Amino acid sequence: MKVGILGGTFNPIHNGHIKLGVEAARQLALNHVLVMPSANPPHKAGTCIVDAKHRSAMVRIAVEPYPELVFSDFELQREGIIYSADTLALLKAEHPENEYYFIIGADSLFSIEKWYHPEKVMEFCYLVAAGRNQQNMAALKKQQDYLTEKYNAKIELLEFPDIPISSTMIREKVAAGEAIAAYVPEAVALYMAENNLYVAR
Repeated sequence: MKVGILGGTFNPIHNGHIKLGVEAARQLALNHVLVMPSANPPHKAGTCIVDAKHRSAMVRIAVEPYPELVFSDFELQREGIIYSADTLALLKAEHPENEYYFIIGADSLFSIEKWYHPEKVMEFCYLVAAGRNQQNMAALKKQQDYLTEKYNAKIELLEFPDIPISSTMIREKVAAGEAIAAYVPEAVALYMAENNLYVAR
């Protein structure tokens, strides 16, 4: 099977995440996309992140209407700092028959060599780079060629419009008492309100 992986803190999940997962499944003919919340993302240490039970609940609610999106608690089941290289190695060991497509922002394609064991990440999956902030396509293709040459990486470039939504923006709007209906699924907004998530203390 061709399985996508859309990981992230999802603090909270928003419409941009959902559209990205759906579009990746469509363009790459994926069987499904695992939407996988991070437990303790190493690059966000010290950030205010709500409890994993709330983040995972919001992801479950958000993906429910989309048959191509599947909630995965794979990383939440593990202890300590979670690295993408380890997650991919474990998934590949459990399901060697699967081809994994790891969905990242275009900016991550330029910084991936700074990741923990980037060579392992590129060994165990296809990288799917989605454009963000109108990344220069020529530069993106040049980086694709570079990583392919150096690491024998398998990279797909996803045609995806820039969607000006971020989890940080949503948290700030909630704290300020502003409406977020345009940015998150209705059920997620309701869950956030019912559980007093991101409200100013």
